[in-house]
Amino acid sequence: MSGFAEAVLERVRGAQDGLEVAHLARDAFAVAVESGELEDMLRLACEHGIEPGAGAGAGCAG
Repeated sequence: MSGFAEAVLERVRGAQDGLEVAHLARDAFAVAVESGELEDMLRLACEHGIEPGAGAGAGCAG
């Protein structure tokens, strides 16, 4: 796996973790920020043919 792919997957995991923390804290602003980060990273992963893995959201469509 390339360094780029590893970095993108790390960002996906970080956004997932941040989103969970934001939900637990009931912090609406942080939820919005982390949701946006997760969406961006999932889109980037899919654009580059990187499978984000189970639990990462919708994954890459076709």
